[in-house]
Amino acid sequence: MSKNISIDTSDGSSSNSRVNKNKNKYKKGRFPVKKTILGILAFISLMIILGTGLFAYFASTSPQITYQSLSSDNSTKIYDDKKHVISRLGAQNRDYVKNNKIPTQLKQAVTSIEDRRFYKHKGVDPIGILGAAASNVTGSSLGLQGGSTLTQQLVKLSVFSTAYSDRTLKRKSQEAWLALKVERTYSKDKILEFYINKVYMGNNVYGMQTAAEYYYGKPLSKLSLPELALLAGMPQSPSGYNPYLYPEYATQRRNQVLNAMVRTKAISSEQAQQAKSVSVKKGLTKTHKKTELSTVKQKYIDSYLKQVIQELKSKGLKTNSGLKVYTNLDLSAQKHLYKLANNSPEVGFPNNRMQIGATLVDSQTGKVKAMLGSRKNNKVAFGLNRAVQTDRSSGSTMKPLMDYGPAIEYLKYPTYQLVNDTPYTYPGTSTSLKDFDYKYQGTITMHKALIESRNIPAIRTLQNVGINKATEFLSNLGITFNDTPNLQNGIGAYISSEQEAAAYAAFANGGTYHKPYLINKITFPDGKSTNYETKPVTAMSPETAFMITSMLKGVMNNQMGSGTEAKVPGLYEAGKTGSTQYPDNSYKGVLPGYAAMDSWFTGYTKNYSLSIWTGYDRPVEVGNYLSANDLSIAQKIYKYEMQYISQNLSNEDWVKPANLTQVSNNGLTDYYINGYSAIQPDKTSGGFSSSAIYNNQPSTSSGNQSSYASSAESNNQRNSSSSAPSQESSSDKHESANSSSQESSESSANSSSSSVSNTSSSSIQSNNSSESSSNSSN
Repeated sequence: MSKNISIDTSDGSSSNSRVNKNKNKYKKGRFPVKKTILGILAFISLMIILGTGLFAYFASTSPQITYQSLSSDNSTKIYDDKKHVISRLGAQNRDYVKNNKIPTQLKQAVTSIEDRRFYKHKGVDPIGILGAAASNVTGSSLGLQGGSTLTQQLVKLSVFSTAYSDRTLKRKSQEAWLALKVERTYSKDKILEFYINKVYMGNNVYGMQTAAEYYYGKPLSKLSLPELALLAGMPQSPSGYNPYLYPEYATQRRNQVLNAMVRTKAISSEQAQQAKSVSVKKGLTKTHKKTELSTVKQKYIDSYLKQVIQELKSKGLKTNSGLKVYTNLDLSAQKHLYKLANNSPEVGFPNNRMQIGATLVDSQTGKVKAMLGSRKNNKVAFGLNRAVQTDRSSGSTMKPLMDYGPAIEYLKYPTYQLVNDTPYTYPGTSTSLKDFDYKYQGTITMHKALIESRNIPAIRTLQNVGINKATEFLSNLGITFNDTPNLQNGIGAYISSEQEAAAYAAFANGGTYHKPYLINKITFPDGKSTNYETKPVTAMSPETAFMITSMLKGVMNNQMGSGTEAKVPGLYEAGKTGSTQYPDNSYKGVLPGYAAMDSWFTGYTKNYSLSIWTGYDRPVEVGNYLSANDLSIAQKIYKYEMQYISQNLSNEDWVKPANLTQVSNNGLTDYYINGYSAIQPDKTSGGFSSSAIYNNQPSTSSGNQSSYASSAESNNQRNSSSSAPSQESSSDKHESANSSSQESSESSANSSSSSVSNTSSSSIQSNNSSESSSNSSN
């Protein structure tokens, strides 16, 4: 009997539901996994593309790498103005050894410990990178020293900094790119030659050939296996593996190299064991051979070189970065200046303690051609450079800069401007000012006052100009102070010989100031160069520069001038003396009345400006004062140095600007700016009404040129004595006279040219005034 069989479908769709469940599983499980995998692959692809692009960008900005950079040291070479090497900063003691002179065992030792796949990779070793990573993770010691190949290490030593802070992605990318480039250009043996000669081996020794001579007193070809193994392992830590200082660590490193050589089958286990049994101290020499560097003796250029280093630092550059630094140094002028200060009996330094600070600049450009910051100090490299120190008073060399220059520039004074040399007390104080002879000359011309370096007319002139205008004039000449100057700064301020030489150069070139600079050009390891110069600043009008120069000629030419001992016969030049005295209330009865603390002379031609300070570092110690004869030393140094450097150069006089009119009076040639011929009243004297001028005469200024040192006659002139001064020595004549209260202070005259401020006095020392003495002269 047949039965009707029915299928129960009461659960809806039992078989369909299973199918649907499987579909849901597929949708919710396997499909999302696939999407994730695809997303990861897409991300990796994007990272590869971005990484490749970034690598390409870094590679395109890589520095140049040349044969010279690969084969030479990283010292910075310093050149003079004739492009001769005068020094090597960070100089490297290195003897270069060619490939055919390098022992095979040394090559094997180096590659075994540093890059055992050296002969298989193309500059970058992916297998080595992975192996190094695995070694770092597992902590195993298989002789792998990281992912960098020998070629990459060579590149880093040649063109990059080895500082840890410079290990950036960009730097590593460029390092890898350049390594690939080096491998395409040079053979493996040549690359290994570069590396062996490049690495630092401690004790200022570079290259393994030099290290062989330094540590063992013999060339590489004569070294034994244990000695070669030690040298091969030293570059990782030259100081730490020094066999003299740390023999235990040196032994461990040497043995590590020997084990690596066994693993690469360069030597047998027996050879390694025998080498390990040798003491690491065996064969070490007690004396060290050093390579002499063909550079100028340090003593001649010490101060100049120290200032070059300062300029490099100010530009953010290091001295061990393979630079070529071309300076403005005239080595001949530098050596002559050094000899005058150290070995010249005609100059007459009284002892070895007396010091000097001197700077020579090109009058037309501001290039520092020579600099001397000490004498009799050969034992200290990079010692105190007194040429750039600003802790000694300039004395009366400030008068053209702060008093008379601004008076001509802003008040249009003629050179024959009448000024009062009459009793004077600083406003708001009881401090009186005296001149060198303790006398007063009454009403005299500005020209005469400057020639004879009289103090009172200078301060009265500054008072008329006003501190504000005087400060503005000084700032245009590169002279600034932390505090507001005061009246006393008109006869002395704290500035350096470098500042003063550059400021006086503006008088020499017609009114343009150039900031002094020593570095002319720098060539970087990648071959790129940067030239340097200073931007010219119009500091004063040509009329002001010419009129100051015309008066300063008299300082040297006129028999009453304070600087006659500086005169070079036949040379067109101008200059100014300066000195500072001790305060009476502290040293009266202890020191001679003529004793001085500082002596200056700053002079110039159209070619050069030279400023010289002389004195003692500790002027208050017994015997450290300048006598009357000592005051002429700065003048003599100027004379003999300027005479020397002016040979075979054009000897040009200054040409009168068209806007000036020339007049004569009592044997002096004077000038006034057209339209300003009247003698203006001296406001500090209560005024006088004279408006007369000297009888006008046609200008005879011609600007004739002649060649200085062009004939035997002129040569004889240069070797003769200077123009005869008056019976009394100029040093004695023009010493400054101390005031009645030397340590008292004066008021700041912050007035305009038409008024004088009688404010309360301020501390002389708090401003940049001259020492503790209230008077300066010369």
